[in-house]
Amino acid sequence: MNFKHLHYFWVTAKAGGIVRAGEQLNTTPQTLSSQIKLLEERLGRKLFRKAGRRLELTDEGRLALSFADQIFALGQDLESQLRQARAGKRQVELRVGVADSVSKQVAYRLLEPALDVEEDLHLSCHEGKFQDLLGQLAVHRLDLVLADEPLPRKVSVKAFNHALGSSTLSFFAAPALRKKLKGRFPDCLNDAPLLIQGAAAAIRPQLEAWLTRHGLHPQVLAEFDDGALMNAFGRQGRGVFTAPSVLEEETCAQYGVEALGRSEELVEEFYAISVERRITHPGVAAITEAARGRLFGR
Repeated sequence: MNFKHLHYFWVTAKAGGIVRAGEQLNTTPQTLSSQIKLLEERLGRKLFRKAGRRLELTDEGRLALSFADQIFALGQDLESQLRQARAGKRQVELRVGVADSVSKQVAYRLLEPALDVEEDLHLSCHEGKFQDLLGQLAVHRLDLVLADEPLPRKVSVKAFNHALGSSTLSFFAAPALRKKLKGRFPDCLNDAPLLIQGAAAAIRPQLEAWLTRHGLHPQVLAEFDDGALMNAFGRQGRGVFTAPSVLEEETCAQYGVEALGRSEELVEEFYAISVERRITHPGVAAITEAARGRLFGR
């Protein structure tokens, strides 16, 4: 593949048209069109289609753009690293993807030790869907993914699971809501408004099975992919919500809520997934050591 052609396509897609891209690249629209056509012939797919007087990406074009974003971002990273090397600077990059099902409080507690390493470390955090983050890990856009589940066996990504620890689950309610609940935990969950994690969260099937097993019938008011948003609703008394028990005191203090109780049957696990089988990155080492020591007490 001619990467000059790919670059022309990438700039055109970002600029929103041939004319504007030609101005940015200081080339004629005719030259630009012919170069993109050569790329399309090489790939055997149309990357753009006409929409009135505009160009829009085809499905194949959107796929090509996502790969081009990754390729040229890596190129920018390379230039940055080499410039730092010439200037005599030694900055360690740590690019971390955090699955959106992981509690923000847990993510912070896991990542904080990385900032205390002796090296001049630059931390870059990205949140997203677990599968999307694994894709970025596969093309080395990320050094590490923090998740509440291990790397699936069927996923064709050469990476390794590093278990960080686990925590039971606690249930919380705002004081005004707590007064309305009847009975002790967990019976107080019957008919109570409940805020739960989205379907992608690893703890979700456990929670549903636990409720069924104990004959509990709360009113599931809402579900959230973003745990921080769920906690914000819980703080306002909109429903009972859950959080890892290792953060029980912190959750009560931060959100002004009360802990109703915890279940030893509900266990949330946390993993660091990296392309390294044996951890050598100083930032990743700091994260795993602190998690297994201070946070989860393994």
